[in-house]
Amino acid sequence: MQAFKLRSLALACAFATMIAALSPTCAQAQTPTFTVGWSVYAGWNPYFYMQKSGILKKWADKYGIAIKVQRFDYAASLDAFVAKNIDACTMTNMEAFDLPAAAGVDSTAIIVGDYSNGNDAVLVRNGLNFGSLPGKPIMLVQKTVSEYLLERGMVLNGQQSQLSKLKLINTSDSDIVAAFMNNKSNQAVVTWKPLVSQIVGDKSVTNIFDSSKIPGEILDLLVVRTEVLNKPEGQKFAKAITGAWYETVQQIATGQANAIKYSAAASGDSVDSYKEQLKTTALFATPKSAADFTNGSDLQQKMDLVRKFCFAHGLLGEGTKSADDVAILYPNGTIQGRKDRVRFRYNSDFMQAAQQGKL
Repeated sequence: MQAFKLRSLALACAFATMIAALSPTCAQAQTPTFTVGWSVYAGWNPYFYMQKSGILKKWADKYGIAIKVQRFDYAASLDAFVAKNIDACTMTNMEAFDLPAAAGVDSTAIIVGDYSNGNDAVLVRNGLNFGSLPGKPIMLVQKTVSEYLLERGMVLNGQQSQLSKLKLINTSDSDIVAAFMNNKSNQAVVTWKPLVSQIVGDKSVTNIFDSSKIPGEILDLLVVRTEVLNKPEGQKFAKAITGAWYETVQQIATGQANAIKYSAAASGDSVDSYKEQLKTTALFATPKSAADFTNGSDLQQKMDLVRKFCFAHGLLGEGTKSADDVAILYPNGTIQGRKDRVRFRYNSDFMQAAQQGKL
C-alpha cells in the first residue's frame, strides 16, 4: 500500500511538472496571431523593416497579440487574401475593389499609405507612342493598376476609341523585367518601381506616361478582412499595425539610415535606388495627412473612376449589372453603389487615433 501511495505521489508530481512545463507553450499557442501579406514596392517595403527592427513586435506585444509579415508576388498576395489565408494585405485601391470586394470578401482599408506619383509607368521601345500601341504586345500584370494606368494614358492621349485593339500579355511581376529586357522584340511594358527603374536603365526605353499624371488615383493601402476587424482581437491588430506603421514611416520620411537601408534591402535595391523610388511616392508620412485624404471628397471622385473602369472591364464578377453592385462605404457614411451591396470600406478611425496619440 505504501509503495502504491509513493508511486501515485510520484506520478502526480510528474504530471504537475509536465503541466508547468507546457503552460508557457499553451499560453503562446493561444496568443491571437495575424498575418500581413506584402509585396515589393517602395511604399510597402517598410513592412520588412518594421519586422526586422522590432517595431512590429513592440506594438504587437503592447496589445497582447502576434503579427507576422509575409512577402508574396503581388498577384499571389491578392489570391491569398481572397482565399482568407492571410488576415491583411497591402494592395492598391483598384485591386481592393475588383478582387476581394468583387469576390464577396468584405474588406476594409485601415491605412492609406501613399499614392503613386510616378512609380507606375508605361514604357516603350523604338519610339512608340499611344497612337502606335494598338496591336503591339504590351506586357503587364493584368487586372491590376498597370492595366488601369495604361487605359488612363490612352484616354488622356486621345486614344479611347482604340482601347479594344490593345494586345495585353499577362506577365508576373517577378518575371517581367527579364522577359522584357532579354527580348528586344518586346516593345511595350507597364509596371511599377523598382522594376521601372531597372527597365529604364536601357537607353532604348522611353517612359511615355506615368502615375504622376493622375495623382491620387493609384493608392497604396493596407486592407483587412472586415470580419477580422469586427472582432475584439481584430481591433487590437488594427491598432498595433497602425501604430507600428506610423513609427516606421516617420523613420523613412526623416531619412533614418537603418530604415532606408533595410527597406531598400527588402527588394534587393541599393540605398540610392530606394531613395529615387521614394521621390515618386507621395507618402502620407503623418496620420493626419492620411486621415485628411481619406475623409476628403477627392477620394470619392477618384474611386468613381476606378469602379467604372473595373465594371467596364468585367472585373466585378459574373452577373454584375453595374458598378453599383459592388458598393464602397466612406468614413462619412457616404455609399457609392447599392446600400445592400457594400463590400469595400475606408475606415479612418485608426489613422485618426494615431494622429491623436490614442493608440
